[in-house]
Amino acid sequence: MTTDHEDVALIADDTVRENPVIQWALSRVAAPLRDEIEIELITDAEVPAEGYRARLHGGRVTVSASDATGFSYALTELAARLEAARGRVGRLAAWEEDARPAVPLRGIQRAFSSVHEDSGWFHDRRFWTEYLDHVAAQRFNRFHLALGMQHDYGNNPVTDNYLCFAYPFLFDVDGFSVRAEGVDAAERDRNLEALTFIARETKRRGMSFQLGLWNHAYDYAHGSAQLYPILGISDDNHAAYSAAGVRRLLEEIPEIDGLSFRVHYEGGIHDLGHEVFWDAVFQAISDSAVASGRVLQVDMHAKGVDDALREAVAKPGIAPVLSGKHWAEHMGLPYHQATIRDMEGARPVPEGESLRGVTEYTRNFTRYGYGDFLSEDRTIDFMFRMWPGTQRLLLWGDPAIAAGFGRQSTFGGSLGIDYCEPLFFKARKGSGTPGGHDPYVRDDLRLGVDDWKKYRYTYLLWGRLLYQPDADPEVWRRFLVSEYGAAAASAAETALSSLSRILPLFTVAHGVGASNVGRWVENPIYLPVSTRRPSDHYWWDMEQPAVWDTVGALDPLMFSSVADFTANAVAGTPDARYTPLEVANWIEDFTTRGAAALAEFLTTADAEDPQTARTVIDLEVLIRLGRFHASQYRAAVQYGVFERTGSAEAIAATVALVEASRGHWQELVDIVEGVYQNPLPWGLRVSETTHWALQLPRIDDDLRVLRQERDRAAAAGATAAPELALRDRRPWSIDGVSHVRPAAYQRGSSIPIRLDITADADIASAVLHYRHLDQSKTYENTTMHAIDGGFEAEIPGTYTDAPFSIAYFFVTTPTEGLPSIIPGFTDDTLSTQPYHTVASTSRAR
Repeated sequence: MTTDHEDVALIADDTVRENPVIQWALSRVAAPLRDEIEIELITDAEVPAEGYRARLHGGRVTVSASDATGFSYALTELAARLEAARGRVGRLAAWEEDARPAVPLRGIQRAFSSVHEDSGWFHDRRFWTEYLDHVAAQRFNRFHLALGMQHDYGNNPVTDNYLCFAYPFLFDVDGFSVRAEGVDAAERDRNLEALTFIARETKRRGMSFQLGLWNHAYDYAHGSAQLYPILGISDDNHAAYSAAGVRRLLEEIPEIDGLSFRVHYEGGIHDLGHEVFWDAVFQAISDSAVASGRVLQVDMHAKGVDDALREAVAKPGIAPVLSGKHWAEHMGLPYHQATIRDMEGARPVPEGESLRGVTEYTRNFTRYGYGDFLSEDRTIDFMFRMWPGTQRLLLWGDPAIAAGFGRQSTFGGSLGIDYCEPLFFKARKGSGTPGGHDPYVRDDLRLGVDDWKKYRYTYLLWGRLLYQPDADPEVWRRFLVSEYGAAAASAAETALSSLSRILPLFTVAHGVGASNVGRWVENPIYLPVSTRRPSDHYWWDMEQPAVWDTVGALDPLMFSSVADFTANAVAGTPDARYTPLEVANWIEDFTTRGAAALAEFLTTADAEDPQTARTVIDLEVLIRLGRFHASQYRAAVQYGVFERTGSAEAIAATVALVEASRGHWQELVDIVEGVYQNPLPWGLRVSETTHWALQLPRIDDDLRVLRQERDRAAAAGATAAPELALRDRRPWSIDGVSHVRPAAYQRGSSIPIRLDITADADIASAVLHYRHLDQSKTYENTTMHAIDGGFEAEIPGTYTDAPFSIAYFFVTTPTEGLPSIIPGFTDDTLSTQPYHTVASTSRAR
């Protein structure tokens, strides 16, 4: 059957032609079109879900897919190609593509955090139309609207609790006299109508709608003065009301595909006996799902999940999934940390601890990663969530790292990832103000509720490269042409990609804090170099004293601290980990390349364009952050040498480097003066409501103490710096060393592991390190035996007789020289996994 959709001739059967998702996608094609195009849609069950086969020949496009989502992806790709061709079919290049998703779950997550700053976009229908159009076109297949993430029960006083315990802000629940004081029936109806609209519009674009109910606390105590006190509720009816509330919510909005819950104490339910409350809520979801004949996903935030909760969620009509953090509460490099920090291990429960006994004690290792949830025999699916501790404000865009996440989001058979979008947590914890939503203060840069448009490139890279990590670069390059112009697009790509690698690397290597509450990587609280004046801020989430020397990595198995590095150098016992000086050099490389590209960009870009101005400002900030961090790394190493040898040369070099750092920071402050809010409110702690300018006095205080130490060392006639092996570079691969990963292994049988070495490669010894994909465990290691052509070892059958896949890597040492990690990072994009993984033949996913 042929029908016209504006200038589009559509050939499809009635079921396909009338599908609302396809109709939405078809409207995207029609929008840029200036002459007629014929589209044939063919249903083909052999094409995988969300995939398509497309062919453009002449003025006709033929698309084969097995579902509406696959058709919509082909049509939105056609729309993007037409837009790049300025709507002229004759200008379209040949197109033949076989596309299929690499990651099953590709989520984008947005949070409502402030009645003052978020109500505008929540109720703005035009905002949702444009925002969801863009997100869906980037092939995200799940939109997660999070309510209640703005507060963590037990951690802080609460004021703005709007939509936090959501039910009384949306409707009355029969049989209960529960209400939010100050919210009348008309306001509740308006909120429910907005939520219903969002859910329907999400579904109309082919995405699943996930509603996050992250808080079930009704009284936060701890000195809280809630703006909207919840009346008529107590411990006696809390569970029953919540169950009835979620049941009505699912009745009112049948478009809800799933619900996300924070099931540990920060969501308002004490750890001790938490399964009693959640069993009631899960039963209500199950009853609703069964009654409506559908299956609802229940996403439990994995932190603190124990066997009791896993048993409680196992009910008819529920598809449970656990969602763990990727790189703690930050954005790191694409791989999953080889090991967690010691402070994140399990520990004894203090006597009488009922609030946090599971979350922060017996299962503390579940806080910041995948914990022990990746069993090959698991009955509950697992996914990741990228928390907003690193990238909150500055523009980000690196195709290599985004593709790396696309390859690593199914790690251990996981479903995929939810990405907490830019500006997430803005105005959290009651820090919002009327009219304060836009972080810019300059009128020409402000976007109001459309602030997300600054980050359209970020959304594009995340969505398209989660779907297809090996996507044609044309996917993002045509966007850069439309955003910055053909002459400036290439320089923009290089500048953004290079400078966007700085903070993910720094996040991983410099683990000053795993929590986003205490650490904001883009806008950090200054950490001293001198041990004489430790930080008064970083006291709870790192080793003490809180100075650069003692900061370990978020992956302490792959990256060395300054303390370990300099102590080993002085002792003459270097290890294989990546060193602070290597990290400094990588950061300088990214900065140098990015700065050169930005200079080229400035010669061709439209200086009057607001998005160009926003981009330039953020890239200039990243350049100064890169130079600052590299200089501080070098200063900290020199100071570590001074501390361990007394060298006057080393402390003098420390002072000179920190003085240079101070200069880079002053330049940063000058760049952002009058551009961004000061302070920038993301919460109530000093690290959540800060500004770069506020760090200058801290830097000056550190410099004052360092100069005193320098002067004392000079007066004492201290010794010169000794000759030390301070490793600052290594090759991306070692010539003559290779390894073939086993395809799989049989549980209970040993795994032979071979490292091949050519005759001209100088490798004196090799050690195999291995561990189950269980972050509650530590690595085993065994010295490999030299054989003709390399080294061999085996992972014993007693170790493989377990329901976990295995991670492993090698440390090789040459006859003369320094040890190395194999495989390690294999190129300067840092987007590869520095260790191998192998699954058993029993893994069913």
